[in-house]
Amino acid sequence: MSEHHEGHGPSFSHAMSPAILLGVFVALIVLTVVTVVVAGNPLIPPGFDIIVALTIATIKGALVVLFFMHMIYDKPLNAILFVFSLVFVALFLGFAISDTDQYQHRIEEYEYGQIEQAS
Repeated sequence: MSEHHEGHGPSFSHAMSPAILLGVFVALIVLTVVTVVVAGNPLIPPGFDIIVALTIATIKGALVVLFFMHMIYDKPLNAILFVFSLVFVALFLGFAISDTDQYQHRIEEYEYGQIEQAS
């Protein structure tokens, strides 16, 4: 019969110091506060606030993935796939956002009642 010895075989846990985890947590809180301040700040030009918010959200997501999900200790292939997925999402959002001005005049005409609704 085979014997099972504890401690033999692959280990998937990574010890992370509480100081690092606390530092990442504080960084996430600070970035959340910055996002809220930017969202309500009238000094930020219109349209630029979403770029700042998405950039901060990307940084926060990367911190969570790297430290709380331990990807910093994972295989490089997983990091490459993660970066490519971020690039794909950025391209997708960039193409979607680039088209928003195309129909803005129609939205404004509708809001001001210049276009009759089709019944």
